[in-house]
Amino acid sequence: MAKTAPFDNHLVEYEKWFVDNIFTFLSEIEAIRSILPQKGKGIEIGVGSGIFASALGIKEGCDPSASMRIQAQKRGINVIDGIAENLPYKNSSFDYALMVTTICFVDDAQKTLQEINRILKPEGEVIVGFVDKNSPVGKLYLLNRGKSLFYKEAEFFSTEDINELLMSNGFVIIQSCQTVFGGLNDIKNIQQPEKGSGKGSFVVIKAKKHE
Repeated sequence: MAKTAPFDNHLVEYEKWFVDNIFTFLSEIEAIRSILPQKGKGIEIGVGSGIFASALGIKEGCDPSASMRIQAQKRGINVIDGIAENLPYKNSSFDYALMVTTICFVDDAQKTLQEINRILKPEGEVIVGFVDKNSPVGKLYLLNRGKSLFYKEAEFFSTEDINELLMSNGFVIIQSCQTVFGGLNDIKNIQQPEKGSGKGSFVVIKAKKHE
C-alpha cells in the first residue's frame, strides 16, 4: 500500500524543508543535473510536489499522493495518479526516468525497477537519487526515523544496495556522483558534485536499460 498519508497531510512541512535547507536542495539539483540526459522524453517517478522536476525541466510525473499532485500541477508538471510498482504508462514510453528519494518509500523496490525498465525505450536510462544509509545524513535519519513525519516507514539503502537492485533488474550502471558533504546545518553554499560515492550523503546513480 502506497505510503501517502505523511505527504497528503504535511505538504506545508514538506515544502518548508527545501526552504530551510535551500543549499542542500540546490546541491542535490546540481548533482542530478550533472548526469541527467540533456535530451529525450523524461519522467519523474514519485514526482511529489514537483520541486525537483520543475527545477530540472522534466514535464511528466506520477505520484500516489493527491496533495502532492496538486502542488506539482501548480509547478507546470503533467502529473497523474500512479504507484511505482504499477506505472500507468505503456511499454517503451520514455527515454529516461528519474527517482529522487522515492526508492525508500516504495513497497517493492524490485517491482519498481522492473516497471521502470518496462516503460523505458531501448537504451533508456534511469537516474536514482537517494540518501545513502551509511552516510552521515543517512545514519542521522535512521537514528531519528521514529520522530520523522516522512521517514517513519521509509526503508533506507546503501549505494551497494541500489547498484545491486539496478543490475538485478535489467540495468547496467553507467556512472554515479555524490554531494551533501558534511551535516545539513553545515551546508552554506551550493556544493559541486564529485564522481563516485562514499563521501557525500546524497548519491545519484545513472544506469542504462540492458536488452
